[in-house]
Amino acid sequence: MVQKYQSPVRVYKYPFELVMAAYEKRFPTCPEIPVFLGSEILHESRSDDGAIHIIERSCKLNVDAPRLLKKIAGVEYVFFIQKNTVNWKERTLRIEAHNETFANRVVILETCNYSVHPENEEWTCFEQSASLDIKSFFGFESTVEKIAMKQYTSNIKRGKEVIEHYLKELISQGITFIPRWTPPPVCGNLLCRNLLSGYARSPLSCSLLFPLADKLDADYIERYLGQLTPMQESCLIRLRQWLQETHKGKIPKDEHILRFLRARDFNIDKAREMLCQSLSWRKQYQVDYILQSWRPPALLDEYYTGGWHYQDKDGRPLYILRLGQMDTKGLVKALGEESLLRHVLSINEEGQKRCEENTNIFGRPITSWTCLVDLEGLNMRHLWRPGVKALLRIIEVVEDNYPETLGRLLIVRAPRVFPVLWTLVSPFINENTRQKFLIYSGNNYQGPGGLVDYVDKDVIPDFLGGDCMCTVPEGGLVPKSLYQTEDESENSDHIRLWTETIYHSASVLKGAPHEIVVEILEGESVITWDFDILKGDVVFSLFHSKRAPETTRKEATLPSTSAAGDNMQLIDKMWVLGVDYSHMESPLVCREGESIQGSHVTRWPGFYILQWKMHGPPPCAATSLPRVDDVLASLQVSSHKCKLIYYYEVLASKDFSSDSCITEHLDSSSCILLPE
Repeated sequence: MVQKYQSPVRVYKYPFELVMAAYEKRFPTCPEIPVFLGSEILHESRSDDGAIHIIERSCKLNVDAPRLLKKIAGVEYVFFIQKNTVNWKERTLRIEAHNETFANRVVILETCNYSVHPENEEWTCFEQSASLDIKSFFGFESTVEKIAMKQYTSNIKRGKEVIEHYLKELISQGITFIPRWTPPPVCGNLLCRNLLSGYARSPLSCSLLFPLADKLDADYIERYLGQLTPMQESCLIRLRQWLQETHKGKIPKDEHILRFLRARDFNIDKAREMLCQSLSWRKQYQVDYILQSWRPPALLDEYYTGGWHYQDKDGRPLYILRLGQMDTKGLVKALGEESLLRHVLSINEEGQKRCEENTNIFGRPITSWTCLVDLEGLNMRHLWRPGVKALLRIIEVVEDNYPETLGRLLIVRAPRVFPVLWTLVSPFINENTRQKFLIYSGNNYQGPGGLVDYVDKDVIPDFLGGDCMCTVPEGGLVPKSLYQTEDESENSDHIRLWTETIYHSASVLKGAPHEIVVEILEGESVITWDFDILKGDVVFSLFHSKRAPETTRKEATLPSTSAAGDNMQLIDKMWVLGVDYSHMESPLVCREGESIQGSHVTRWPGFYILQWKMHGPPPCAATSLPRVDDVLASLQVSSHKCKLIYYYEVLASKDFSSDSCITEHLDSSSCILLPE
């Protein structure tokens, strides 16, 4: 497996020319980097005007590896080839390096870029990327990979310190300014030309590929996201880049992405899968709007015994839940499970908002909150089966979509019945989350080792022996007269609020595309679409036909009716492409996890068909006989189901904004998560 690294953008608040002078002091040897034993120039060249300067070096490195491994490999040192290209006119330096030692067994590639800060020409930006591919190494591939990654990451941040060390050294010598490159005057005097280009005899890159606003700055990470290892920074940057490429700029905030990476121990593939599922869930149920749209019923205001209460000693927002005083059965009976779930989601959204506010207030990253749960009054009534079922569902939704948001859970006054409840719910709680639980029985929460270790005395609520008046409702039994009847429960407005969504779900099977038809009565209209691929790869196409397709489910064509689910086919098998219907847009291959938005301006009236079909390997043209691999693949795919959610809308051309492919309320579908 290829290991990759991508750094954030590091900023030196010095001009490019001065940073280059500091960089040049690293050669031919650098005591500040002990593993760098020396270098020699292999090749050097300059352009006629002195603007481009290229130096190629051989660099000798000492590797901190076990003596036995060095003996088996037969080498004591490792040599790298480094090519530095400085463009004094563009004020860029590109560094390209690859290993010369064991090049047929191990492939190490590194690229570093220095360039001028896009918003301040007196500052210099630096970023680097690298990859490690160990093809074979005498059976020690895993060991070598660990040694290489450990040594590489340990030297990454050291590199910035080295440049800053030499910058200070230059300044102490009185060198605070180096003039910029200027084109040499037309002069036949060789000495004159050499003097004018002489100061440019330093190394060395291409400009940044994207504006700095699209990248992560190292100082920003430390200030708003916290201390991350170089590889954790790299995982965040790479996942963020993937989202930018696949989600058309509508990406979550950096702290939101980081939570999912932490939840999956910085495994990018697992974090990406979890995050994409969550983003699609948020879009489908419009969770981003919940703080604006959700207004708790009066019954919740009176009987739901939870609320926000200042913050803990670490600056985390503090949420207090008097679970023992809550009539969970009465709330479920009176409001329904969906209302409670929606209320808990609004609490989680509010928690994220408060974390951002506290980050700005306290000047340090605060990405999670503390929950204080008082269990006094908990009894067998709380173990009512439907109530526990509702609790488990809420835990599942929160675990899937709000990972790493709980910093600490303080449970106080746990009664004897608590172990029974804990046995029921603990299997559904992530191991990382369970480690954040602190449980106190009786009055053990009082005194040293108790709440005072985590919450300031002047914040401890009065009902727990503190001096702070707490406005969290005291709860009590919900009157049975407020319970819903079965008919009312089925038709509850609260349930409809949650289940209604502008998005539709669809399944796509092999040989069974999902299709929808849009009738256009006027030629000048705009069809817009927005869909997320939840599972599998699909091909999206837009067709036009003058004939009206039959809008019936063709489940008979599927292996089984249950497999079809919400699949709809419209194009008749007898229709001929180019005769009965025609392509309006080139087929688009959409990969799992991608979010696609687009639009089409109609030219003619008629019927437009949006189609999603399963994406499969292209047919083999070399022979008419099927290959074994293709047959096996088709057998696997036949049982595979692709899933997606989609939304479409038809707009009059005069109402359509050319710089937006979807309507305003869809454009803001990620308004809570978009970076400010």
